[in-house]
Amino acid sequence: MLDKICIDSLLVRCILGINPEERINLQDVILTITLFADLRRAGQSDNIEDTINYKQLKLDVMDLVENSHYLLIEKMAQEVANLCLKDIRVKKCSVKIEKPTALRFCKTVSVEIEREQPCQ
Repeated sequence: MLDKICIDSLLVRCILGINPEERINLQDVILTITLFADLRRAGQSDNIEDTINYKQLKLDVMDLVENSHYLLIEKMAQEVANLCLKDIRVKKCSVKIEKPTALRFCKTVSVEIEREQPCQ
């Protein structure tokens, strides 16, 4: 069984969408990222080197998303998952991206994906 690290409701502004105005105006997206890893070593050592540095991951995700120009939130979710899985200690990740302005008369639209490390 794996442990979890969750980055919950990270608000980022970016260009995202297929409509002309979405290609010009920054929009809010909300990301929730769950990382699945074995955190026992960090729990024993109390050393940042023995865990996933979620502060650095947050900065990397913000840089990726803020500088992106994806058409679909599905593509954004896949690229965020790819970034999370660069750390081989992350065995699996879940990425949920919400786009509050996607549909009129609804709170939000979201896509949630799960990805795992490739078999070695």
